[in-house]
Amino acid sequence: MQRIGDHLSKLAELALLMKDGEHIQQFAAICHRKSAEGAIEILLITTRETRRWSLPKGWAIKGLKPHEVAQREAWEEAGVLGKAKKKPFGRFTYVKTLKSGRKVASFVQVHLVGVERVEDAFPERGQREFAWRSPLEAATLVQEPELKHLLAGLDTRVRKAA
Repeated sequence: MQRIGDHLSKLAELALLMKDGEHIQQFAAICHRKSAEGAIEILLITTRETRRWSLPKGWAIKGLKPHEVAQREAWEEAGVLGKAKKKPFGRFTYVKTLKSGRKVASFVQVHLVGVERVEDAFPERGQREFAWRSPLEAATLVQEPELKHLLAGLDTRVRKAA
């Protein structure tokens, strides 16, 4: 029951921030590949500050479309090269703590990125941990309830889209 309480308190904090009009927009990549056995694997990375499991994500970049931002974040944060889907796969929200310490609601638009290869040298190398997990296992590792839901249903949706 503790975990449900944790999720509810996070949602309550998010609702208060949204009510006050404090929000930002981010774009994220669900990087996926097939294992040698043909199972779908999802890339999770840790955030630099809190070290919690998440997806490569970032702010809007002038001149880039949302799916292009997701694709670039996958490269910069994880060395992933691949093609991002233009159509959003989904969205999730979370409470983002800015460098100033101020908290804002973050609305994250998520795009699927089919992994073509992973490079050893990339801009944020050494700043994060990485884990390739099944969609269900990935869902258990992230904290955001809406992201858990997106990841848990990913296997079926990716196979249908392929």
